[in-house]
Amino acid sequence: MPYLGGEETVKELRRALSNPHVQGDPLRHRSTVLRVIRVMSQGVDVAGLFSEMVKACATTDVVQKKLVYVFLCSYASLNPELSLLVINTLRKDCQDPNPMVRSLALRNMTNLRLPSLVEYVQQPLTAALRDRAACVRRVAVLGWAKLHSLQPHADIDAAVVNELYSMLRDNDPVVMVNCLRALEEILKEEGGVAVNKAIAHHLLNRLKECDVWGQCEVLGVLQRYRPHSEEELFDILSLLDPCLLSPSVPVMAATLALFLSLCRRGLPAVSLAALRRAQGPLLAACGSASPEMKFTALCHVQLLLRSLPGLMGEHYKRFFCGYAEPAYIKQRKMQVLVELVNDDNVGFVLDELRGYCTDVSPDTAQAAISAIGRIGRSYSDQCLEILTGLLGLKQEHITSVVVQTMRDLVWVCPQCSESVCEALEGCEDTLQDSQGRQALLWLLGVHGDRVSSAPYVLEAFVEQVRSEMAAGVKTELLTATMRVFLCRPAETQDTLGRLLHYCIEEEADMNVRDQALLYYRLLHCGIEETRSVLQGRRSDPSLGVLIGRPAEPVSQWASSFNTLEPLRQCNAGAESAPQAAPYHLALDPEPSLDLCDPLNPSQDREETAAAAESVNLLLPDPSAGPPAPGSGGGQLGLSLSPALSPQQFEHLWLGGSQGPHGEPGVGEEEEEEEGCVCVQERMGVPPALQRSPPPQLQAALQRSHIQTMAFTPPHTLPWRVYLYTHTRWGGPAPRGGPTLVLGELLYTGGGAEGPEGEGEGGERGLRVTAKQRPRDDEAMKGFLRVLSGALHTSSTGSC
Repeated sequence: MPYLGGEETVKELRRALSNPHVQGDPLRHRSTVLRVIRVMSQGVDVAGLFSEMVKACATTDVVQKKLVYVFLCSYASLNPELSLLVINTLRKDCQDPNPMVRSLALRNMTNLRLPSLVEYVQQPLTAALRDRAACVRRVAVLGWAKLHSLQPHADIDAAVVNELYSMLRDNDPVVMVNCLRALEEILKEEGGVAVNKAIAHHLLNRLKECDVWGQCEVLGVLQRYRPHSEEELFDILSLLDPCLLSPSVPVMAATLALFLSLCRRGLPAVSLAALRRAQGPLLAACGSASPEMKFTALCHVQLLLRSLPGLMGEHYKRFFCGYAEPAYIKQRKMQVLVELVNDDNVGFVLDELRGYCTDVSPDTAQAAISAIGRIGRSYSDQCLEILTGLLGLKQEHITSVVVQTMRDLVWVCPQCSESVCEALEGCEDTLQDSQGRQALLWLLGVHGDRVSSAPYVLEAFVEQVRSEMAAGVKTELLTATMRVFLCRPAETQDTLGRLLHYCIEEEADMNVRDQALLYYRLLHCGIEETRSVLQGRRSDPSLGVLIGRPAEPVSQWASSFNTLEPLRQCNAGAESAPQAAPYHLALDPEPSLDLCDPLNPSQDREETAAAAESVNLLLPDPSAGPPAPGSGGGQLGLSLSPALSPQQFEHLWLGGSQGPHGEPGVGEEEEEEEGCVCVQERMGVPPALQRSPPPQLQAALQRSHIQTMAFTPPHTLPWRVYLYTHTRWGGPAPRGGPTLVLGELLYTGGGAEGPEGEGEGGERGLRVTAKQRPRDDEAMKGFLRVLSGALHTSSTGSC
């Protein structure tokens, strides 16, 4: 056919479709209809051929019917009146002896999507539900869902719903799955399909007959069912067990999601066992050729590692990045590698990450450097060596991220500050972006006394301050210069004066000007006042190493497994690149609290009224004998309120004369001030706690109303836990007021444990350090008994 314009093409096709000679030749007629579809696919408006195409529908040629149906479904909404002309032909085709023609007519009758045609479609669909051909029943079941989407607010026909429920027992598995999908759509406002015991067992017994997507649909619907007994639950789990090792990743994921849903309450051990069983298929999915499948699998691996941190530690090489992989896959793999680092593989992982730091993609290189920084919180020496070597490359984007990573590493692990300060010499010339310059200025300000060239680097920044465009760099420069002035005044006085004069007299940004005025007026108050504001107490190294998080219960994330939620959480279980300097290192935003300050009794009475946050625990002491006269013999309760922030906890823990590793011997007590007490004891360590605190420990402490503040990383020795609680005496005659108890658990792993928890080398089990205010010996004994019980409970896994 020669090239014609849109209007000419339509006229030529209309003449061909209306030609009697073309209509009399089936092959020429089909070829003409095919030309119409081809022109339609090229974007030409052929709606004017609607009536001719309706006439072409009346044929026995199945191929031509399919082509005409494609046209009619595309233009039916533009010609609702003419669409009535095709209904009679479609209803006639629904009674054709050929089941393919019947199913084709039903499908396209519902695909017209015209509310005015619903009354003509209902009768053929109802009859097709009992058709002898399975392909017709499949289309009819989904047709009812399409009709409901056309009229979502119309009354639901109970007879149709009952018929669809009865068809769940259809011999064809596809019909059964389509019934589930149709009922989900029709009963959406009522919560979907109601799954009882009979339906659940029927679906489970026929699960193997379905295809991959049918199995996923069935497994998803079964998540609503709750077994009536433990025996029934284990029967269902046994039936589903082979599906956990299915070669199909969607089926495995749907089965694991059902496992987690069934075991969410009361069976954490079964959930963990199922996660271990699914390890192999997940690893296989992480090596998929499809980047989308690989990314999804990596996101779900991160989800599993939240409850089983060491699950895939021996397979860490499976998460090494490939050269041709997309950047988002590489970054996700590096996040997983950080989670899998342990003493055995840290060298191999760091060598691999070192190679990614010089990747041609700046985003990949920066992600690798950030990953090394996160590993450095546990293995600082090895990581600092790598970061220092990267500074020698003198690459702008690499140097910027390395300085930011060092800034964060010093903030978390202050013991690394000496090595970082030595590595900073000379890197200021390479930094060009504002984030890197802010990080460098923060380090110079906080540790200016350790960097010999700090005043001169700041002087160079001050000389270029007029050309500086980033307000964040200017505010950081002000703070850094003030801090260095306090420790090295002779070298910085002139620089600080010039900077303050510029910021107050010439700076246009009001935030920078206001901060300069604040510092100027603060200097008028005196050096000591300025030092107390800008050089507050810094983090203690013993607290800085507590960067690991305890393993989460599976129930916290089970509902999001096999959904899009893990993909939306782009930084789940990982930290993104730093964006700003942690100004709160030297400034304490929390109110000043002291362990020896008396508690507010009125606040305590208000907190006691919250019964949901407090529970009374009967803690009788067999060795204490009867209560002393006038003591009241009340009951001791532990409470989590009022809550303490990490800053408050650190302030209280370090506020007394005894640090976390004080000198009192085992079982000895030493009063720090009047009314305050510090106690140290040794407890036997169950075998389950000798390597690292198990995931159940936090749950056991929480159930006993003891709040954990920080854990050491999993599978590390020595391990340490910080915690706190409030003790209160209840009953008709309370024997004492409330007390605050802070505690530290420390296990060094000194040797093999004996029957009484005594190790080799003189180390005896777990060391418990507790601080209390005000002093209450009975309350302290009760707290230690509850703590001992929680340790025993977590070791047996009963939580």
